[in-house]
Amino acid sequence: MTGAGGPANTDLATRSDIDFAAVELDYEAFRQLARNPHLDPHQRIGFPTAYREGAEAAIFEDILAKLPMLAEAEGQRVVDIGPGCAGLPRLLIELCRQRRHTLVLADSEEMLSQLPDAPGLIIKCPGRYPDNAQAVQSAVQAGADAALCYSVFHYVFSEGNPFAFLDALVALLRPQGRALIGDIPNHSKRRRFFASDAGQAFHRAFTGSTQPPVAPFNVPAPGKIDDAVLGGLIQRAQAAGCDAYLLPQGAGLPMANRRDDLLIARP
Repeated sequence: MTGAGGPANTDLATRSDIDFAAVELDYEAFRQLARNPHLDPHQRIGFPTAYREGAEAAIFEDILAKLPMLAEAEGQRVVDIGPGCAGLPRLLIELCRQRRHTLVLADSEEMLSQLPDAPGLIIKCPGRYPDNAQAVQSAVQAGADAALCYSVFHYVFSEGNPFAFLDALVALLRPQGRALIGDIPNHSKRRRFFASDAGQAFHRAFTGSTQPPVAPFNVPAPGKIDDAVLGGLIQRAQAAGCDAYLLPQGAGLPMANRRDDLLIARP
């Protein structure tokens, strides 16, 4: 895999034949993808089209089950960190319009420019979170009732300080507020899955290979989020006065067998 900013990442704004398994995406790479006129919205947020197409409604329902105030309350302050420009933020925008929520979107200018403007409903905070945490905090004033960061945290982990990110996210929440860090790749869960009979059957069906997947245990996994990392994040949130839970994704979601959701709740 080519490192961020390496040769495979230099022309992401113009190429039409990007192999997403061959580039290492980071904040700057996503800014390039967002400008690429050859890509569809799923590809601009780093997914092959087949991974997300037709799945966003189910993903959104799973999010609402974990952040129920989005659909059940009115006039909430909502923050979406790294929304991208595909279907999920558009579903959230429409729900916030219906429920009269205030929605703060924090992402690059390139991504945010592709989402609709709606004065009185949407506040856009360009920049990489938590570098722009002060602007986001100012936008939610007394604090967020709900915060969402979906399928973004692994990029935070690879190029930033995950604990600084968590600290800033916890600081956003008002009393009884919830934050969902969703769709986190868990290397430990992935190894457990591919070591199982179900995982090996999944691998054969997906790849067409009769060779079993390689899923070694008790070996280092540098650069990967695993059970230890997630456990540390839970303890960090708890030490800051919040409850924290590692939750499974809905069984029908695209990568539920190897990803987890982290829910943080301020009492």
